[in-house]
Amino acid sequence: MELTGEYRSMGKGTPVKKLTGIRHFFAAATYSFGGAKRLLGEAAFRHELGAFVIAMIGFVITGANFFQYVAMLVLFLLMVAFEALNTAIEEIVDRVSPEISEMGKNAKDLGSLACLCLIVANVGYAAYVVIFSKLFAV
Repeated sequence: MELTGEYRSMGKGTPVKKLTGIRHFFAAATYSFGGAKRLLGEAAFRHELGAFVIAMIGFVITGANFFQYVAMLVLFLLMVAFEALNTAIEEIVDRVSPEISEMGKNAKDLGSLACLCLIVANVGYAAYVVIFSKLFAV
């Protein structure tokens, strides 16, 4: 029996009624918090979070303006999103292909590159705000 529309399968043959309205909102928020909890289990994310806290301390010390805080927050949230996607890629590759394969390695390496690009953007912007624009009044 194919389930469409208001029902979907959870993989065990048991149909689950699709949530709508405010119940869907709370269910989605629960899934997001679960993802955040999972991401906190990643050492790389904890390092990025620590670096963000250090950057914010630097912003406070150098008197960054509101726009600079907002831009840094947006960059950090993008990094969180990319790190979450990278972790999801790693989990899927490990599940689908537990043996070492070139394709799995490539998928993981590309996810890692995406994260590295955003790390460089975050570090570059934080360095610009803290070091160049404030300390050297550029």
